[in-house]
Amino acid sequence: MNLNLIRWMATDGELETLVTFGSSRVVRLRSGRLEIRGGDRLDRAAAKEWTSIFCHEALPGREE
Repeated sequence: MNLNLIRWMATDGELETLVTFGSSRVVRLRSGRLEIRGGDRLDRAAAKEWTSIFCHEALPGREE
């Protein structure tokens, strides 16, 4: 598992990246909602596992 914690790094005006797992990201939207975005099946599975332990309010988000 490739875990890269990023401390509130803004990626654009609409969201902030909290943590990355390969090409999958856990992001906070401007509205305050947390989502898991991008990545392949394994990266998303790692992100879901991490959020289930540390970040319960994160949602799977839309498929990209």
